[in-house]
Amino acid sequence: MKGFQLQIVTPDGILFDGAAEQLSVRSIDGEVAVMAGHIPYVTALKQGSCRVYVSGAIRHANCGGGLLEVNKEKVRLLSPDFTFTE
Repeated sequence: MKGFQLQIVTPDGILFDGAAEQLSVRSIDGEVAVMAGHIPYVTALKQGSCRVYVSGAIRHANCGGGLLEVNKEKVRLLSPDFTFTE
């Protein structure tokens, strides 16, 4: 599966910066799945579960809200509280 550059940033710094195949989060409008080639997009995030698909594995996380920005160069998730659970 084709990947994209994902950066997850919290007030403590960069939590993740690398290649991912998919990102699934809860936006204010509902569940959003981002994959390679996604259109440019910006949305506010709700608190809830998140899944990051990396190298064929799923990394589960809790996201405390924030902002999601998708552009041609990378996908950036900014959150005040983001924790991988596994």
